[in-house]
Amino acid sequence: MTRAPLHHELFLIGHDQTGKPLVHQHSMALGLAGAVLLDLALSERVTVGQGGISVADPTPVGDPVVDSLVPMLARDRAKRDAKFWIKKLAEDAYDRTRQSLVASNVLVMVTRRRMGMLPYTRYQLADIASVVRASAGVRSAVEGWKQPDGRGAALCGLVGALRLEAELYLDQPSARLIERLREIAVTHSPVVKDVVKLIDDMLGEAAVAVFR
Repeated sequence: MTRAPLHHELFLIGHDQTGKPLVHQHSMALGLAGAVLLDLALSERVTVGQGGISVADPTPVGDPVVDSLVPMLARDRAKRDAKFWIKKLAEDAYDRTRQSLVASNVLVMVTRRRMGMLPYTRYQLADIASVVRASAGVRSAVEGWKQPDGRGAALCGLVGALRLEAELYLDQPSARLIERLREIAVTHSPVVKDVVKLIDDMLGEAAVAVFR
């Protein structure tokens, strides 16, 4: 079975069954952007380094979020760093990831009314199995059932950075889970370690900016 893109899995973990986001949308957008970059790096389609991001394989993969980023990276003569591109991609990563999940019938658009008057739209899960699949690898890694690959370690790190550990439904204290998720990400590979740390730092900066 073809594995879902990393940003799809993170989006699903970050929402409840009714489609309600479990973290602030801007924070989720940063996490999704980091997931896209990590997917590209771990599949060796791009190289993330001190001198910017280099494209090794520009072939489209059929994912609108990924396929919008790669051409921009290829045209970047200024060799801007990962932080710049994560911010850039985060501008519409949330909406485009959601649209992609709707198009693949993982999410269903539902319109309801508050107090019988004001209409609002939610994007609900078509099947809870999609979330179970998305979180299974993270749960297995945390509990030591299975050694995670690069994508699994990246997802662990992003779940930890976004403080989504409660969605794993593991009987462990939150602080211990966060520590374990970070440990998995940090010890896997330099690119996972560096990008997850960058996302963690950017989330911290965003939180500080809100309270200034």
